[in-house]
Amino acid sequence: MADFENSVSERMRADWNQRAREDAHYYVAFGGRDQDESEFLATAADVLRSLEAQLKRLPAGANRRAWRALEIGCGPGRLVKPMSRHFGEIHGVDVSDEMILLARERLVDIPHAHFHATNGASLGQFADDSFEFVYSYAVFQHIPSRDVVLEYMREIARVLKPGGVFHGQFNGLAHQGDTNTWSGVVFSADDIRVFTRHNGLQLLNLDGEHTQYMWTTWARAARQPTLTAPATGESPPPAIRRITNAYTGEPLIPQRGRHAALSLWINHLPADCDLNNLEVLADGEPGVPIYVGPADSEGLQQVNAWLPEGVRTGLVPVELRRDGYRLCPTALARIIPSGPLVPRIVSVTDGINLVEKNATRTGLLKAQIEEVSSPELVSATVDEQPVAHLDILRTDPRPPRHELNLELPPGLSSGDHTLRIQVGPRRHLSANIVVRS
Repeated sequence: MADFENSVSERMRADWNQRAREDAHYYVAFGGRDQDESEFLATAADVLRSLEAQLKRLPAGANRRAWRALEIGCGPGRLVKPMSRHFGEIHGVDVSDEMILLARERLVDIPHAHFHATNGASLGQFADDSFEFVYSYAVFQHIPSRDVVLEYMREIARVLKPGGVFHGQFNGLAHQGDTNTWSGVVFSADDIRVFTRHNGLQLLNLDGEHTQYMWTTWARAARQPTLTAPATGESPPPAIRRITNAYTGEPLIPQRGRHAALSLWINHLPADCDLNNLEVLADGEPGVPIYVGPADSEGLQQVNAWLPEGVRTGLVPVELRRDGYRLCPTALARIIPSGPLVPRIVSVTDGINLVEKNATRTGLLKAQIEEVSSPELVSATVDEQPVAHLDILRTDPRPPRHELNLELPPGLSSGDHTLRIQVGPRRHLSANIVVRS
């Protein structure tokens, strides 16, 4: 196994060193070629918000200058730079020596940021219980070995301090073909559930199942304080105070689609509750729990779950269970009929330079479409000419969302053109595009 891991690491190091030398910004941010510093750092905005939102899980009122953080797969420091403001010490590791050199140059003026080239699997340079916060984005999806990713996952559990939090992204979208250092292994939601359960980690977030960007949050249980006096009385029982739509905050929840998830707002949720021991039942049928939040200013915690398929509309009883036992009294959710699917184009970009909106320099286009239930009926033309090649990939089952990868018809001139996406015999979607030389 050691020889195999070393072989994988050497392949990853060689490939990512080459990518770093060629155009590190492009391969890290999946955007345009030759991005300048401000453009490159701006590509991290959405990921940064996701990471910073998890910091509220760490102890309130703590001395943040004493906190330590670790990024796995830090690349040239795109995320470490803004995240460094939250910690007294922050570390980044990467298998690529070239990426580490770029990161050190970028953050030379931030003395509490430290970068380390690694063997691509182990965190052996760090002691047990080292970090309050560990995170990773767009890294595990490029690793061609499940054993290597699992070793990283075990190392995360080891280096987290009691009470520490990991927030990271895995590819949950199955793909065909051999794995390599770009299209690496995939992990299912069940893989994450099993790993956290068997390694003593609380699973607090698991969203984006069956997508390339499946995010998960784990916490290592905090050590219980030593009691110096007997406890006085029992904790108040948990209670559901209200139920809302998980995505809009409104009291109405559609029975299917992208917003078919509810939030239970709960008082006195036991500290050991997580996605591995909680069940949410709507009208007696199990939903899919996806999120357990920290307590808010009112002491309420949020538990989100997708509704079960085929749930009826109207006032529906919702029950919260832990390990099969009812945790609190049943509450009512108002489930409403979902509207019809309305196909639409979400975005059109160059097929390679994703920052090129509604334009292409490469002769390739990438289009995101939503609410198309029959992708086998999709075809595409540019100025009424059939595209030279069309691949369709479902990227999210909920809206549902599909990605179309198109090759323009041969001989198309530079300038303005019309992309038309046909959905069956009656409906078409269109977008204006620019072909650039």
